[in-house]
Amino acid sequence: MPNPLQKHLFALSFGLALLMFAAQNAFAQPSQCAPRPDVLAALGTKYGEARRAIGIAGQTSVMELFVNPSTGTWTIIATSPDGTTCLIASGGSFEMTDDPAPAKGSPA
Repeated sequence: MPNPLQKHLFALSFGLALLMFAAQNAFAQPSQCAPRPDVLAALGTKYGEARRAIGIAGQTSVMELFVNPSTGTWTIIATSPDGTTCLIASGGSFEMTDDPAPAKGSPA
């Protein structure tokens, strides 16, 4: 039986994998982009969101998840090497889960 730390690490890893998948697929669609400092300022001041996860999307982009735990709002952004940051997805009702990993060999 996995311990709580293993469960938490799995949840974070799974979440990051989903976010990277979303970021990679979202670049095929038009998105809203701006310089990184402008995006970070808006996320912090307008929505009260802070970074909760980070990962590499594709070969060069950095994907980040920002969350406001009080309101439940969340935003996924991707930043390219030139500093351009694009909105990938946003929403509400965010909550962390502590779901157990599926047993080895069982469908996820």
